[in-house]
Amino acid sequence: MSIAVVGAGRMGEGIALTFLGAGHPVLLADVKDRTEDERQARREEVRTRLADRLRAMFGHADALEKLTLGDRTAKELADATVVFEAVPEVMDVKREVFGWLSGQVSESAVLASTTSTFLVTQIAELAGHPERVVNAHWLNPAELMPLVEVSRSDDTDPAAVETLTTLLREIGKVPVVCGPAAGYIVPRLQALLMNEAARMVEEGVADAADIDLAVRAGLGPRFSVLGPLEFIDWGGGDILYYASRYLSGELGERFQAPEIVQRNMTEHRRGLQDGEGFYRFDPAGVPGYRAARIQEFEEIFKLREPHLHDGTPIPVQDNE
Repeated sequence: MSIAVVGAGRMGEGIALTFLGAGHPVLLADVKDRTEDERQARREEVRTRLADRLRAMFGHADALEKLTLGDRTAKELADATVVFEAVPEVMDVKREVFGWLSGQVSESAVLASTTSTFLVTQIAELAGHPERVVNAHWLNPAELMPLVEVSRSDDTDPAAVETLTTLLREIGKVPVVCGPAAGYIVPRLQALLMNEAARMVEEGVADAADIDLAVRAGLGPRFSVLGPLEFIDWGGGDILYYASRYLSGELGERFQAPEIVQRNMTEHRRGLQDGEGFYRFDPAGVPGYRAARIQEFEEIFKLREPHLHDGTPIPVQDNE
């Protein structure tokens, strides 16, 4: 399968690295206006950087043979099965690039924007065939982070979503599919977490180093084994319900539990204890499920514990 990445910045390079490492031929097209000398210098710079990363990741840079560095004149675009748009987060730039792409790629090609800002419904309006447009939100660094959030709208052809998610799984990524909502999944969750962490520093609850250590030693490993909704079921939705009532009274409405948590309480879907919450649990399988998750925790902490205190920067004090 031939892959094209349009936009040769940090995200574009990371996506190109991922597919090269998986053995795919990749066109990495720099679409910025440059003089010929500038274009050539940029290509040499990109090729050197990608070679260095490939050597660091695989011990060699043999995959570089499958890389084509191009620009708006690249004929390889016409053969691409999936095209990733990775230009700056400026709507006018994306509008111009998608308008140009529509006349360059085949009608069957999937067009995947990597935007972290705009909704797939907005991006689809820029393309000649909106049914083949999806958002593919990679997390930086793209070549290392497993997750890719795939956002589709009601107008997106399910075949385009299937083509993209199948491709991502084949190269070792973990795609999740979501609707056209601001913030996708991870940015929406992490914005709340980061703002609350900053608020605790502001309020003098703890310093930056202790807050970060609490996340690295507690919250992070916990949620790497149990996602937040699975953790609700693990501990019991009633615990979240009553904790939210207390915290919202003490700290404000932002801690108020949503209706679904309250409804699960009243309908006796508190998680493991009821056999159902956000997930269903087979009572006969619960002991094995618990044991497997505990083993995952043990393995993670074997890796993490020696490094939790290494290299922590000095937090800024309020009087500095």
